[in-house]
Amino acid sequence: MTSRPSDVQGIVLMAIAMLSVPMVDGIAKYLSADYSPLFIGWARYAVACLIVIPLAYRFHGIRMFPQEQRFAHLVRTAFLVAAMTLYFLAIARIPISLAVSAYFVGPVVAVALSVLFLKETFTRWKLLSLVLGFVGSVIVLQPSGDIENGLIMAFGAGLFFALYLIATRQASQNSDPIKTLAFQCVLGTVLLSPQAAFTFEFPQLDVLWLFAGLGIISAVAHLLTIVAFRLADASTLSPLVYLELVGSAAIGFMIFSEIPTFSTIAGAALIIVSGLVLLRQPAGKDSGSASK
Repeated sequence: MTSRPSDVQGIVLMAIAMLSVPMVDGIAKYLSADYSPLFIGWARYAVACLIVIPLAYRFHGIRMFPQEQRFAHLVRTAFLVAAMTLYFLAIARIPISLAVSAYFVGPVVAVALSVLFLKETFTRWKLLSLVLGFVGSVIVLQPSGDIENGLIMAFGAGLFFALYLIATRQASQNSDPIKTLAFQCVLGTVLLSPQAAFTFEFPQLDVLWLFAGLGIISAVAHLLTIVAFRLADASTLSPLVYLELVGSAAIGFMIFSEIPTFSTIAGAALIIVSGLVLLRQPAGKDSGSASK
C-alpha cells in the first residue's frame, strides 16, 4: 500500500524545496568573501520582502499576516532566523558539504520532538528513513577529533532548524501559506536589522543579481516548505532535509571546486534512499505505531 496522496504531494514539494536551498547557500558563501554573513542574512530577508509583500497584499489586502497563532508564527520565525544566521557564519568558514552535514542533526531532533510534542505517528518506515539518512550524513561528515568553530556553528544551526520544523508544523495548519511567508519575511528582516546596521555595505552593481537571487530562491523554497507541512507530518518530511546535502555537494563541486570523495558519494546515496523509503510507508496504519 502506498502513501496517502497528500503525503506524496508534501514529500514532492519538500524535496524540491530542499534541492533549491543549496543554491542560496552557494550564493551566500560566494558573497561572504566580500560581505559580512550577517549583512547577507539580512539581505536575504529584505529582498524576499520585496517579492512576498506585494503578492500577499494582492491576495489578502491589509490582512496579509496570519490572524491566528501569532505567537507560534513569531517563535517559528525566530528559530529560522537563528538557524540561518549561524549557518551563514559557518559556511563562511568551512566547506558547504561539511557545514550541511553537521546541520543535519536537525531532522534527527525534529522527528523525536514531533513524536513527543505533536503526538505524530512514528512508523517503522520513518525510523528506517531516519537511520539511513543519519548514517549517510555521518559517512559524509567523517567526524574527527578536531572541531572547528564553523562546525560548532553549523551544529547549532541544525538544532535551531529542528525547532523551526516543529514550529512550522504547529503554525501552518490553519494559516494561509502566503500570509505565513509574509509574516516570516517581515519579522525576519526586523530581527536581523540591528546586525545588518553594524555590517552594512553597499553591494557592487555586478553582484546585485546575486543578492536578488538570495531572496527569490529563499521565498520560493520556504513557500514550498510551508505548503508541504500542511500536507504531511513533520516526522515524514524531516528526513527529506537530507536531500540538501546532495545539492550542496553539487554546488561545492561546480562553483567552489570541492571534489566529492567516495564517502560523500556513498553517504549521498544513503540519503537519497532514505527519502525514497518514505514513499513506501503505509497510509494510516503501522503495526508498531500509535494512532494519530
